[in-house]
Parts: sequence; structure tokens; C-alpha cells
Amino acid sequence: MAALSMGVTAVVAAPGAVAGGGPEHGHGHGDDGGGQGGGAIYENPRAPIPKRVADLLSRMTLEEKVGQMTQAERASVAEDPTPISALALGSLLSGGGSVPTPNTPEGWADMVDGFQREALKTRLKIPLIYGVDTVHGHGNLYGATVFPHNIGLGATRDPGLVADVEHIAAAETRASGPQWAFAPCICAARDDRWGRTYESFSEDPSLVIKMETAIDGFQGDGNHDLANRDRVLATAKHYAGDGDTVYGTGSGDYKIDQGIAVTNRQDFWDTSLRQYVPAVKQHNVGSVMPSYSSVDWTEDGTGNPINMHGNRELITDTLKGKMGFDGLVISDYNGIDHIGGDFHSNVVDGANAGIDMFMQPSNYADFITNLVAAVNADEVPMSRIDDAVSRILTKKFQLGLFEHPFTDRTDIDKIGSPEHRAVARRAVAESQVLLKNDDKTLPLRSDGRGHKHDGTAPIYVAGSNSDNIGNQAGGWTLTWQGGSTNVIPGTTILQGIKDAAGQREVISSPDASAAIPEGATGIVVVGETPYAEGFGDVGGPQWAFDPGDNNVPRPPQTMTLNDADKAAVDKVWAAAAKCVVLVVSGRPLIIDPTQLDNIDALVASWLPGSEGEGVADVLFGRRPFTGKLPVTWPRTLDQEPINIGDADYDPLFPFGFGLRTR
Repeated sequence: MAALSMGVTAVVAAPGAVAGGGPEHGHGHGDDGGGQGGGAIYENPRAPIPKRVADLLSRMTLEEKVGQMTQAERASVAEDPTPISALALGSLLSGGGSVPTPNTPEGWADMVDGFQREALKTRLKIPLIYGVDTVHGHGNLYGATVFPHNIGLGATRDPGLVADVEHIAAAETRASGPQWAFAPCICAARDDRWGRTYESFSEDPSLVIKMETAIDGFQGDGNHDLANRDRVLATAKHYAGDGDTVYGTGSGDYKIDQGIAVTNRQDFWDTSLRQYVPAVKQHNVGSVMPSYSSVDWTEDGTGNPINMHGNRELITDTLKGKMGFDGLVISDYNGIDHIGGDFHSNVVDGANAGIDMFMQPSNYADFITNLVAAVNADEVPMSRIDDAVSRILTKKFQLGLFEHPFTDRTDIDKIGSPEHRAVARRAVAESQVLLKNDDKTLPLRSDGRGHKHDGTAPIYVAGSNSDNIGNQAGGWTLTWQGGSTNVIPGTTILQGIKDAAGQREVISSPDASAAIPEGATGIVVVGETPYAEGFGDVGGPQWAFDPGDNNVPRPPQTMTLNDADKAAVDKVWAAAAKCVVLVVSGRPLIIDPTQLDNIDALVASWLPGSEGEGVADVLFGRRPFTGKLPVTWPRTLDQEPINIGDADYDPLFPFGFGLRTR
């Protein structure tokens, strides 16, 4: 993602070298198979990958094949890694917040390498592939560069920048061990009440397609660059329709997440499927993850939804068949549970639908037992198993894991480097969308001149999100849900303002309780608290389970400003010479019409991540405002879902709106 000039180097480790030092390697069991020097063909790095795959597959037992189709969570094997070798597991993952101790780049690399050593104890010495949710940087890792979430990247309208962002994310991920990113999300979020709206680049699939340069950032050339130390396998998700589910159909307590898309095939293609064609054909994405959601085709009447994890028509016939996808399909976390049957039938249906690897965090052993039994009972054909394992092995060979199974730590010191953070800061600046700017309130002057209201008066900064890096980073940061109390290396928006204000005094009062000096310029930073998935659904359940929450439920997610933020806005616009409101959120929030009339400037800041200085850069004119809305901004919550092209389209701010300052 980052250009080479940004400190990321695309270099494959020298042949025969071992990443991370030491004499270990992942091949050479001495079997006679026609390779050079009497070794097996699959051990020969100069043999064509298809031949290596075929040779290795021919040597594998059914149990070894099914082991390759199994992905466990690190927490399930952290204390006792022997199941990795005993069951010949093909993959491990870290879910949100599942981290080693210490949570450092070296701690990660040591953890991944330790698991890899266990995998290499197996008869055929097939290396693991390790996956992680690098959805806005390697957010699980303390000290990683944390970028704006996808909704902010969509606001940049800058495909080259998006590629740079994900190149850095890939480099930081692989330098710390994992070789697989469960990103990017290429859904089109059609209802902002959805708790995953911020994971979407846009409500418009055409804009999503433009942002699929993210895949190139992760993978480079997906056929030739995956073995490089700055690339990872990318995952297009969630296939398909996760952004098109109907409010009220969500799973369990969720209102819309993991729900049902009630639609016809043409509309589903238009909103949810077509973005996968360039992901596969143009960007050669290496893996695809099915959605927790279901689709209910209206052509045959409603009431018979099909869950994506069991949808053979869409996975095998459409994705692998018509689209020609030759990578691997990885289920979501316990995803087959959503198919609807008992565990055994879910295993059978998921495999026959076309899932190649199954993310079974803790019940991986039961999964293996059930799939082996299903094959022996002719419920799943061996040809389906061989196809799945061939796809998995192909990616492992392309990643260079057989030659270099251990972490190449060459670039480990570049994780969170100033060069990487500079790209994140630029992404933040380009993501800011100026929605109102009366009397050219913005940009502000750091020297106190340029506007009559400026003078030498101070800047008064208020609002719950003004000095909270956990809130501005959002979900998928250190923990699954993120957290207001999470602290990561970086700069809050307040600190960015202080750094940019020059000689002007900056007064900080998050609740606006401090006196507002006469003539002050007020900046009120309001918005949401962190959430992920269904816990962000409007009307959905409240999270209370991160360590920082102390079992106290988080505020409900309402898409409206909380009372304290509303009061802060009222106090500042009434007393300050000028009032600028920044909305830090994962989606549009409903703005009170009276407050909108009274404030002087309004900015959609999205979830900027670790580099709050990027917000200050546009506030003070270091960079111009250039961002455009990637989603429609509604007047009222009752307008949801609202999207460009609706017959009765009457938004507060339309899709694509954004004022410029230069």
C-alpha cells in the first residue's frame, strides 16, 4: 500500500534465507517424489505451483486434508499448541482483541513463529497461514498505524491513496507475523442504522469498485507479489449482501446486522454482487469471506431465506463459476452456525456450498470429526475436499510459506513509523468533508489574523470526542468493539489543534463547563462511542464486556448526538464568535435543525484513527477540504434507508456533497 518512497520495500527474502533468523525451515522430509536431489516435487521451489499442489495433495490422508480446511483461534491453542500438529491444522487467526503478551510487534512475531514450529512437526511439514482483521491498519497490535475506517477512505475519492494505506497496513501486518488480512469489506452499506456502516467505502457500489485498489495495496500483484515481505493475502467480504439487509431482520438482538436481504436477483446484482467481479477479475483477490446474512429472493415469494454460508448458487455457481474466482473461500467466525441446521448438517452444507476453509475458533476438533465422517459417508464428495485443499495450498505456495515459514522481521521497526503515520495523516485530511462553512469560517488562522472574529482571541475546544483517541479510532482497535478508554500511540484532535494553532491560546473543556472568552472561536467535537458489528445497530444491544467497560453497558447507538454534546454545542454557539462542529462517527448523525442553523461550520470527520493532526490540517488550511460524502446524510432517522437514486430523495446533504476551501 505505501509507495516504496514511504518506507515500505517490496523485496522477497533471499532464496534459502530464513525470516527472523535461525536455521529452521519448513521443507525436506526426504520423500522420493521426483524433485531435485530426490526430494518431493512439492518441496522444490522451482517446480510450478500447480505441480507442487498436485504432488502434495497426492500424499495427504483425508484427515490431513480436512485439517488444512480448518482454522482455529489462537486463544484455543495458546497454552497447549499440540492440537496444531496432532490435527494438522491449516490455519490460525486472531479475532478482535486476541493478542499475545506482550502486545508488541516482536511479541506477535514470536507467537506466530511458535505456532508455525508446531505446524512444521507434522508428517508433511505444511506451514500454517495466520489471519487477522487488518481492517483499518493492524489494529489489534499496539503501536500499529491506525488509519481511518473505510467510510472515511471512501470520502477521499482517492484510489491511489487507498492503495498506499493498505500497502502500509499489509507491511505492518506481515512484519509482525500474520500473512493474511480479513479485508477489505466491499459491501455497499444501504442503511446507516447498520453497525458495520463504517466498514463500507460507500452506499454506491460504483464508488466501492473504485476503492478496490485496497486489494492491490494488500497483495500487490496477487499472483507474483504475495511472497514479498510487505504483502498479505487479501479477503473480499462479506459475500454478499451484508450491506443490503432489512432493518428488523437481524440475528438475535441485532436489528439489522446478520439479517436478511429481501430482494430480487437484478437488484441484488446492482447493490451487492457486481463489485465482486473486478475484485476477482481485475484485482485477483486471494480469498473471499461469505456473509453472516441471508438472501430471500422475491421471485419465488418471501419467507424462505438462504444463508450465505450455505448458498451453493452464489458461492460455487456464481463466484467460482461465472466470476472465475480461483482463490479460497474462508467462512466467517463460526459462520456455518448461521446455516440453520444441526452442527453436522451445517458442516456438510457449508462444504458442499463451496466453503474451502472453516473458521471454527474453539470447536475445530469437532468440525474435523464431522467433516471426515461426512466424506466417509459420501455426504461430501472427495472431489470437493480436493478442490478446497488445492486452493488453500496454492495460496500457501504463492505466499512463499514453504520456503520461508517464519516471520521476516526486516521491517519490524517500521511499524508505526513516522513515514507510515504521515500517510495516515494525509488520509485523515483527505477524508474530512466540509458540510457547512458560513462566512468562510474555515480555514482558521494560526496567527489570529484573517477574520474579524479571530483577532488574538483563543480557540475553545469542547465535546466528548475532542480529546479521546479511543473514540476517534472506533471499533476494531485493540479490542473487537474498540473502546473509549483504549489508548493507542497517536494524536487526538485536541492535540492536533494545539499543534496547529500557533500563537493562539487553546482552551480545552470537553463538557463546555469552562468560561468561553469573548471573541473565541469554538470547536465542538461530538459524535459516537466505539462499537462493532451488531452492537452498533441502532436499537441493538449494548456492549459491556471490554476490560475498560467494567461491566457497565455502553451508551446506546442512536445516530443522534448525546445530551452532553448537544448542550456543549448550544453553549458554544451562543457564546463564541464562531462555532465549528466536527462529527466523529462511523456514519452520518442526525443534526438538530436549530443547531445546524446557528453553527457556522460543520465537518464530517468520520473515524480518523491515530492521527488527529490530519483533522487540524484542514481546519487550519494546511491542506484544503476536498472530501465528498460517500453516503447520503439524512435529515431524520425516519428517512433510513436513504440512498442516491431513491425516488423520494430529500437528504440533508446528498451523496457526493462536500465544500472545498481551495
